[in-house]
Amino acid sequence: MEFFRIKKDIPFMRHALVFNMISLVTFALAVFFLFHRGLHLSIEFTGGTVMEVTYSQAADVDAVRKTVEGLGYTDNQVQSFGTARDVMIRLPTRKDIGSAEQSQNVMKALAAQNPDVKLQRVEFVGPQVGDELTHDGLMALAFVVIGIMIYLAFRFEWKYSVASIIANLHDVVIIMGFFAFFQWEFSLTVLAAVLAVLGYSVNESVVVFDRVRETFRDRRCNRMTTEEVLNHGITANISRTIITHGSTQTMVLSMFFFGGPALHYFALALTIGICFGIYSSVFVAASLAMWLGVKREDLIRPVKEKDETGGAVV
Repeated sequence: MEFFRIKKDIPFMRHALVFNMISLVTFALAVFFLFHRGLHLSIEFTGGTVMEVTYSQAADVDAVRKTVEGLGYTDNQVQSFGTARDVMIRLPTRKDIGSAEQSQNVMKALAAQNPDVKLQRVEFVGPQVGDELTHDGLMALAFVVIGIMIYLAFRFEWKYSVASIIANLHDVVIIMGFFAFFQWEFSLTVLAAVLAVLGYSVNESVVVFDRVRETFRDRRCNRMTTEEVLNHGITANISRTIITHGSTQTMVLSMFFFGGPALHYFALALTIGICFGIYSSVFVAASLAMWLGVKREDLIRPVKEKDETGGAVV
């Protein structure tokens, strides 16, 4: 399906150096802020107090959140779970007050707002759990990267694999750089968004490289240089890119504006990832493949001809 077709190839690779310099500067800034400011980790990673409360009727989650914030817990997490009457509250650890006293203060404030509230469960999540989640998250990211590299190496060729994984890791680091610079809360949902962006960017790279491979194999394009083939592959894919990313971004923006605080940073991470995913898959990955020396022979194996005796002759 195409909304339009561009008849003349756009010379993207002519500006490959400019695109990659922009990526290098953005990547360097992201790494700097990650080391200089660090991520503002959520309660899942740092530990804290977890409370489960229930109401006789459907709970007003926004009102509960405002009440908790009024006690000075600006980094709280309040969300519904199970039924509409059940609410989970996560509070960060504080040195000046214990977990039991935290839960008591919150329950007093909630009872003053609505006497029907009842405490179902309260527990303290230690920092060691956060360390385990951090380790598991990094391991998940590492396995995804390794799996993608193996897949692309078999699907195309190692040069495409290296170019694609560098471009896609560039997206991941930039997303985390944004969160470090603005000190947005980095939670498990944001980590899920980062992993989703990694797979999403790979899908775009595969589509672009697939079109490039088709162009290399087309006999009518035998006289094209590698740069011209890459330009043709990217240009032929523009309509599909606009349709796919436009529809996806529409859905993500609906979560961003109407999903509430629970989905706010998840949708924000996806928005950043989609924008940079288009940029890296179309410009960075293709130009890196060009500089790695990808050529027609990498994708087309020489045909073996048979001699009169039945033997194979290359």
